[in-house]
Amino acid sequence: MFIRGSVTAVALLAVTLTACGTQQGAGQAARPESPRPSFSPRPLCAQPAEAPTVRPSPTAPSATGSTDGRREQGGDGAPHYAENHAYRMRGSLTPEEGAWGAASAELIRAELEKVREEGGAGEYGRFGEQRIAAALARLGCGEEHGTYIGDGYYSVHTAMVCVSGRVTEDELTTEVHGAYAEPQPGAGPCVENRGGH
Repeated sequence: MFIRGSVTAVALLAVTLTACGTQQGAGQAARPESPRPSFSPRPLCAQPAEAPTVRPSPTAPSATGSTDGRREQGGDGAPHYAENHAYRMRGSLTPEEGAWGAASAELIRAELEKVREEGGAGEYGRFGEQRIAAALARLGCGEEHGTYIGDGYYSVHTAMVCVSGRVTEDELTTEVHGAYAEPQPGAGPCVENRGGH
């Protein structure tokens, strides 16, 4: 009797576990193709009036290794470098995202150039954070875009890409890149994490 009860219990358990996760019936809604993000997408800012021209991306040469001991695409270097520094990785950009990012960077650069032309740089040739924030706000970029400004550095997420760089009396740079996997806490998605994970 004990064996018959055990066999029945095992059979019932097996049937229950194998049916787990199946959907039956035609009235069931179809499953979404990809999971939804756990955050609300950022609103657009610094967008050009016209869609930019997307240039075909050149074929990337194969990397062998870098001079700082990192392992790149099969090269020799420190083992587990990529795993240990994954928190510093930026998201990749499609050619279309790169084109939109370049157009956004031109708009941002033009607004920041106006700040430089007005003059009034402070210590170490840096401009006040309020002036940089006001320039970005003229393009619709605010706190909701992960804007970070500090020590002559700025970064903003346009809802498509990150545009970051330096703005001082002597220098104005822009760089278009993807958001960081684990950005600097409290600094928005476009600032590299200076610590660890």
